[in-house]
Amino acid sequence: MTIITWILQGLLGAMLLMAGTMKVFGSNMHKEAFSKWGYPQWFRVVTGLTEVVAAGLLIIGYWNESMATIGAAILVAVGIGGVITHIRVKDTLKDSAMIGVLGILAFVLLIILL
Repeated sequence: MTIITWILQGLLGAMLLMAGTMKVFGSNMHKEAFSKWGYPQWFRVVTGLTEVVAAGLLIIGYWNESMATIGAAILVAVGIGGVITHIRVKDTLKDSAMIGVLGILAFVLLIILL
């Protein structure tokens, strides 16, 4: 593993752990966003759990690289879904940028790990 890999894993792991936890526990911001996007609240919880699991896999990936690869692949899928959602509802670039950047970073990490 390289320093870049470690940094990307740590950054993505921390960001997605926070975002996923906020979704699971139902922060008002996430409740309102999922309603605005036309998704049921159970999907917010599923999305949050997916992010938390992927973040955990990235952290475990410090000791087992294959787990980091799986976590990065999951986050690429979450990123694609998030970007598609923002495009579908015509969100502003400001509202869409974070998931886009996280998805791109996850893709870069996945390419490095493969």
